[in-house]
Formats: sequence, structure tokens, C-alpha cells
Amino acid sequence: MGNHSEVTEFILSGLTDRPELQVPLLWVFLLIYGFTLLGNGGMILLITTDPRLHTPMYFFLRNLSFCDLFVSLIISPKMLLNFLAERKNISYTACAVQMYLSIVFADVECLLLAVMAYDRYVAICNPLLYTVTMSRKLCKQLVAGVYAVGLVDSMIHTCCTFRLSFCSSNILNHFFCDILPLLALSCSDTRINEILIVVFTSCITGSSFMTVLLSYVYIIFAILQIRSAEGRNKAFSTCTFHLTSVVLFFGTLLFMYLRPTSSYSMDIDKVASVFYTLVIPMLNPLIYSLRNKEVKDALRKAMNKLLTNS
Repeated sequence: MGNHSEVTEFILSGLTDRPELQVPLLWVFLLIYGFTLLGNGGMILLITTDPRLHTPMYFFLRNLSFCDLFVSLIISPKMLLNFLAERKNISYTACAVQMYLSIVFADVECLLLAVMAYDRYVAICNPLLYTVTMSRKLCKQLVAGVYAVGLVDSMIHTCCTFRLSFCSSNILNHFFCDILPLLALSCSDTRINEILIVVFTSCITGSSFMTVLLSYVYIIFAILQIRSAEGRNKAFSTCTFHLTSVVLFFGTLLFMYLRPTSSYSMDIDKVASVFYTLVIPMLNPLIYSLRNKEVKDALRKAMNKLLTNS
């Protein structure tokens, strides 16, 4: 049997096949998409234009916003169009590209959260050496390394997935081209693919999670040694928004990819996918802005300047 000559396109089943839910869901996810673009685009612009935010922490936060922005751009437009389309098709090549980019940015976000945890560890545990340790060169190298890992990991998964045969059906029970529903659709032996998913996801997610965990163990010990309650609250407040993002992202990702195939449920995974590809990218700018005094001050300054000029 040939590699994949039988299939030239896939049909995305979407979130639901109930016609009465298509329009309401369209409006819900259109709002989510709009807030995601506005929030992450605004965060990138704010950090870029305000000199007070030109620090390592906000450098990583700008890259996180860039990642969230592109995750939404990769998945949302096609999903929104499919709510109204009679034929929800996606070409074979477009499906491969969508899967490749979605894995890249999922890896990047995962690793960026670990890098941000290390940044908070250095800032709180070694404040006098912070600017020396987290130099501009090191920050750029860390971000470049994060993207390199994401690009290589995604390339491996994409090549191994699209060398499989899809001969029985081309109806993909999902709202975008994700690796697990594609494996479920294949009529080839997918054991190697499943092993690769477990190995690479365990390495990337596991190493990131351990970095976050160890960083916060040291951070908590450092905070407890601060004598004043005000000092402890101030130190911990700089970490709460990052911890919130970590819990949301890692919890969903571990649930998605580190389960045995016997417990795989497409409907449950659709909900989980909505959460980590659409909801979390919308929430991150809110989490980092509402609980961050520096971001709120920069936003207030930008709004006052805009009103003054107008």
C-alpha cells in the first residue's frame, strides 16, 4: 500500500454536528478570537514600546504573547469558517502545516513557562546578580533554544504521522488537525508514533515541569526567609500570575497527551483542545495584566498618552 495516495484532503467534523449550536458557538469563539488577538497583540505592543518593561521577565512574556497569538491564528480562522461551511474540508498539505505549527507553538509555550520560572527564581533568590545572570544574550539564547526544540520535535511528529496511510476514511473527528485524531484515523500501525508521543512529550513536558517545580521550591524558601509580611507579599505577587498560567497549561497538556490510548475519548479531547489552544491564549494576557502593577501602569500611561494626542 502506498504512503497516503488514497487521501488528498480531510473533512473536519468540528466541535459538534448539531445544527442549532453552530451559530451560537460561532459567536462565542469569535469573541474569544477577538479578545485573544486584542490581548496578546496589545501586550506585545505595550512591552515593545514602554522602556520600563524592557527587562528579562517582560522579554519572555512578549514571546509568550507572540506564541499565544500565533496558536490562535493557526486554529481559529478555519474553525470559525467551518461553523458556517457546508463542506468542512482541509487539504492534505494544509492539515500537515496546521499540525506542524500547532505542535511547534505548544512546545514553545511549555518551555517558555519553564524559562520564566527560572527567571523568577534568579530574580527572587539572587536579586543582586539578576541583571548579570539574566543578560540580554542569555535571554535571546534561551528563546532561540526553545524555538529550536519546538521546530525539531514538531518535524519528527509531523513526518512520522504523514507517512502513515489514511485509507479507510478522511473524516477527522476534530476541529483542527491534531496528532491524536489523525493517528486514530490511520489504517497503518501507529505504535511507533504513540511511543514517540510519550517519549518526546514526557521529555519536554517533564523537564519543563521539573524546572518550574524546583524553581518554585527555592522561591518559596527564599520568600519565607523575608521578615516583613509586606516583603513576602510583594515577592510572591510577582509569581502568582506565572503560577496560574503554569497550572492551566501543564494540567491540560498532561491530560491530553500522557494518557493510555485505552482511555482516549475524542469528545473529551475536543474540550481539552479548546481549552489549551483557544481559551488559555485568551486568558494569559488577562492573567499577566490584571495582577501585574507594572503592566497596569504602562497600560494606563499608554491610554493617557493616546487620549492626550487625540
